[in-house]
Amino acid sequence: MSRKNKGVEHYFSAIPKCDDRFGIIKTVLRGRNLQFLTSSNVFSKRRVDLGTRVLIEAMVLPKTGNILDVGCGYGAVGITASLLNPSLNVFMTDVNIRAIRLARRNAETNRALNTDVRLGYLYEPVKDLRFDCVLSNPPVSAGMDTVKAIISGASKALSVDGSFQMVVRSKIGAKTLPNFFVEVFGNYEILARESGYRVLVGKLTA
Repeated sequence: MSRKNKGVEHYFSAIPKCDDRFGIIKTVLRGRNLQFLTSSNVFSKRRVDLGTRVLIEAMVLPKTGNILDVGCGYGAVGITASLLNPSLNVFMTDVNIRAIRLARRNAETNRALNTDVRLGYLYEPVKDLRFDCVLSNPPVSAGMDTVKAIISGASKALSVDGSFQMVVRSKIGAKTLPNFFVEVFGNYEILARESGYRVLVGKLTA
């Protein structure tokens, strides 16, 4: 699918056309009680989806430095990371303006003070920064080209020894994506397996 997603209205659309229909999710992530405001045309608006949960429960964060939640949606991954380690500088990006507004509101609600939420396509809003960790639950509905762009873009966004952690359905790309990780990073490992999902990790080495 093209970057502009012509003729398609879904959560990876830059400017959703349908009206806001708000909802509230109250949940526990990594032992913390969190609340998220959601709306129509954002991913998993009724609950924190299982793939996101698997990534959050498995993610390994650095002690200090910059991390990025790319394709952040309403902010569950980045906000949880910021609360787990307030010493981190947590950046979140999304192409969907509605998602960005929600992520900013949710960061405020959950007192995730060490966050910086930016509107734009993948890594463009943070192109001048380098990260010690990049996290992603990729927008698979936008097509495998977008998923691969997130992986390849991470190699340019990471600092040396930084890690890229992505959750994927085991039945979607389970055979091809590890090969692409090796092509991009020269390595990959499986950080976690749960309920039909895998968290794949690639590390940028010198």
